[in-house]
Amino acid sequence: MEQPASHPFQQNPMEEEEIDLKEILFKYLRYWKVIAFCAFIGFFLAFAFNQLVTPVYKVQSSVIIKDEDSGMLGSGLFEQAGLNVPKNNVENEMGILTSFSLVYEALEKLNLNVTYSRDGFFGPEEIYLTSPLLVEVDWQHPQIIYGSFAVENLGDGQFELSIEEDEFLLFSPKDPNFKTRIENVEIEEGIYSFDELLTGTSFKFSISNISMDKGEKVYFNLKDTGALTNEFRSSLEVSPLNRTSTVLNLEIELNNRRKGENFLNQLMEDYLARELNEKNRTATNTINFIEGQLSGISDSLSFIEDRLENYRSANSVFNLTEEGTLIFQRLAELEEQKAQMDLSLSYYRSMATYLGEEELNDLVAPSFIGIQDPLLNALVISLAELQSEKVRLTASFSDETPAVREVNSKIKNTQNALSENLRNAISNAETKLSELNDRIRQVEREINRLPSTERNLLGIQRQFTINENIYVYLLEKRAEAEITRASNYPSNNILDAARSASVPVFPRKNINYLIGILFGIILPVGFITLRDLFNTKIRDPHEVEKKLRVPLIGLIGYSTAKTNLVVHSNPKSVITEAFRNLRANMSYLSMGKNKLMIGLSSSISGEGKTFCSINLAAVYALSGKKVLLVGLDLRKPRIADDFDLSNDRGVSTYLKSETDWKPLVHQEVKENLDILLSGPIPPNPAELMLQDRFSYLMEEIREAYDIVILDCPPVGLVSETLEIFKYSQINLMILRQEFSEKSACDYINSLQEQNGVKKLYAVMNGVVNKSNYGGYGKYGYGGGYGYGSKGYGYHEEMPSRAWWRKWLPISV
Repeated sequence: MEQPASHPFQQNPMEEEEIDLKEILFKYLRYWKVIAFCAFIGFFLAFAFNQLVTPVYKVQSSVIIKDEDSGMLGSGLFEQAGLNVPKNNVENEMGILTSFSLVYEALEKLNLNVTYSRDGFFGPEEIYLTSPLLVEVDWQHPQIIYGSFAVENLGDGQFELSIEEDEFLLFSPKDPNFKTRIENVEIEEGIYSFDELLTGTSFKFSISNISMDKGEKVYFNLKDTGALTNEFRSSLEVSPLNRTSTVLNLEIELNNRRKGENFLNQLMEDYLARELNEKNRTATNTINFIEGQLSGISDSLSFIEDRLENYRSANSVFNLTEEGTLIFQRLAELEEQKAQMDLSLSYYRSMATYLGEEELNDLVAPSFIGIQDPLLNALVISLAELQSEKVRLTASFSDETPAVREVNSKIKNTQNALSENLRNAISNAETKLSELNDRIRQVEREINRLPSTERNLLGIQRQFTINENIYVYLLEKRAEAEITRASNYPSNNILDAARSASVPVFPRKNINYLIGILFGIILPVGFITLRDLFNTKIRDPHEVEKKLRVPLIGLIGYSTAKTNLVVHSNPKSVITEAFRNLRANMSYLSMGKNKLMIGLSSSISGEGKTFCSINLAAVYALSGKKVLLVGLDLRKPRIADDFDLSNDRGVSTYLKSETDWKPLVHQEVKENLDILLSGPIPPNPAELMLQDRFSYLMEEIREAYDIVILDCPPVGLVSETLEIFKYSQINLMILRQEFSEKSACDYINSLQEQNGVKKLYAVMNGVVNKSNYGGYGKYGYGGGYGYGSKGYGYHEEMPSRAWWRKWLPISV
């Protein structure tokens, strides 16, 4: 079976889908200049932001933590006692590196309390290590901090001091953690001399000229070390390389790369120095203990040495007899054992005193004194390491933290075990000392049998030998402790010195440029999208074509002429050409018909149906057709005003009386154009049009004229228009851009589907700027031979509405 020919205005579903894609593209591309301008503005703002904001650089370094055994003697015995041997802990080391005390110590050495800056091209620029002036502050005196001062060199050793920012706080060395706001700054702006001490109740500092030129201006502000510590700690990050690694990465973000590098390097140096000090503490305590013992023995040794020399000289006795020598050797051995036992007992008692007074930092390991007690040695070393671990933890955590409480519990258990061990050691030492004294007394009884001269010499030499042996023994132990202290080195090491990236982490210039451009694009695109989303008026012919289920056969441009008779007043205008194209399009809709009746209406008043009726009738008249324009809007007639006619007779006159309609027609108002006005406004227009005379009128004028144009009332407001549409061969519904509601398309669809109106088509009136809609050649708007070309006579451009109306979120 042969397929019927497609209608020239029939919509193809595939074509409609393609048009939808074009619609999305054209909707935004027609504003490409605005979008490009906004993108440029976004790029410019990103550039300005990148230049004005102070760059922040990331500085990195790393240390390696050696998680090694404590290395104490008798660790196996200590573990058998039920106590764990403490080891270095990565998390504890992280706490130490970020502790307030360590950061505070590093900042104090760097002397960063005074910040200098000068005016730069894009704002103030910090001066670090190259400041042309030096501000020396007495931090033992109350000081005003924060705020900002300006110093301008006036020459001749003088400068002008001014306050740039007066948001000052008062720092007091008596309570450094509490700062109060100070409203009235005591220091006065004015001229001062370099190196002059500026002092008051809230400040004390001096300013020295290092290399400042005359007229140069430098700014400075003050911050106490505690406030600096909080600032640096907040930006300092310490993290392990991975979950199982003992390599710690240190990172800090500052606006000065050199300052960040110096800070991290100083922090790591102080960290290693702190660890070394902890390792040397045992050796130092041992040396202090030995030196305390040596001070008394040294005096006794000197006294006895002088006494021995004097006795030998006075009695001419220099050597003992063979019997005396044997007795002396036995006695010397016992005295040496007693001296060592006295030293051990003194050590045990001093250790017990330290434990009782909680002076755990002064503990000395027994092995350093020469006491070979593995368990006691393990307990002392473990207690020292537990105490160090507690110091590390309390630097970052409170006493209520589970880790600190666990360490305190271990310390308490170790103290108890050590105290019990010391009591046993003291008891054993006292027993051995008593046995040694008994044996010495037995030897002394043998000495009494010697001659008195030899006996006295043996007694003096005995005292000298005892003190000499103890003195030499203590000197050896002190040398061993000093060697141990000198050979100590930190277990942890600096893996990488601080280094900064050449590209700042803030601002990220390329990302900011991208964000600026994207924001410049998204802003107008989003605005256009929101405008269309909230707009209830018809704007786009594509949208009308998509919503309508009746063909859209023409677009009429927006007229700025003072008269509605555009076709007659300007026959070469764009609007006239649009009506010609509409006339041509309707010739396809009325194939084979010599006479044609066309009805024009709209959903509401103001959409331009009368304007279209007049000009459509005029364009048919220009083609040589005999045309009658009939005004059927009996409620609100307007045709008479446009033609300067009197509306005293017309259709209402014919319907209310028995007169003929022909005398009521205004003949040849324009060439080939007659007009039958609506006449005086009747009280019952709907009922008049239901009369048989109205049907007779329609039949008569159809036979009398080639083209009849019916200017009907708005079909959405009155009911009689549907009756009029029954007589016309083509019915046109007029829509107006940015005036008609989108719901008007649904109403037009219902006229065909529910009310059965035949031959129903739509025309869009008041279209602005044909370029906005990509050309509608098939509707006679924006296409056609010679249209828009000066060379063919149609060079009039359609006026665009005010730019601000295009950008409103809803039509006005």
